[in-house]
Amino acid sequence: MITVLFENDHVLVVDKPEGISSIPERRPSRPCLLDIMSRQCPDKLFVVHRLDKEVSGVMIFARNAAAHRFLNAAFEHRRVEKTYRALVHGTIEKDCFVIDAKVRPFGSGRMGIDAEKGRYSSTEVRVLCRGASVTLIEAYPVTGRRHQIRVHLYSTSHPVVGDLRYGQRSLQRPFGRLMLHSYKISFDLPTGERLSVEAPPPESFTRIETMLLCRDV
Repeated sequence: MITVLFENDHVLVVDKPEGISSIPERRPSRPCLLDIMSRQCPDKLFVVHRLDKEVSGVMIFARNAAAHRFLNAAFEHRRVEKTYRALVHGTIEKDCFVIDAKVRPFGSGRMGIDAEKGRYSSTEVRVLCRGASVTLIEAYPVTGRRHQIRVHLYSTSHPVVGDLRYGQRSLQRPFGRLMLHSYKISFDLPTGERLSVEAPPPESFTRIETMLLCRDV
């Protein structure tokens, strides 16, 4: 059963587990969050945004066409504030910084940095805790490009722990999950109220976080 974090007549906000795609994949036999929630919810659900299959945390669905249009506009005009938690390889020295690096598709599902042909992309980063070999951060994506946080952190030589797409596979494979979690989303409801919804990182995240940070002590 998927945890519902908030719901009203306009939106349904849920806590997405890692390992489940947001929308149907090429193989329709595999479950996706949209199908699962459509079975739990009597209303037709509209996809507002997506999380990568490997990412856990807060995700929003609209419950009617008007709310869908409203939320699409909010995302397009950057009125939605998103906070992610990530555990990355290496020790980041700066407490706060901004990664401004243009990204574009490079084929085979990968994105990459391209200063000439890429689209403007910006991610703010704040360090929460440092270990000798890993750093726990919060990331605030200003733009919403595909794989943006993962690509930006990889470009600084601090790939997200467990990222098989943007990191050395032999180093990443033992962790069992991508250490990236959609922790908080703040946005306006169609009624005009500002809503902030949080999802604590799951045990699969905190277990690896504790193991790696404690190992560095």
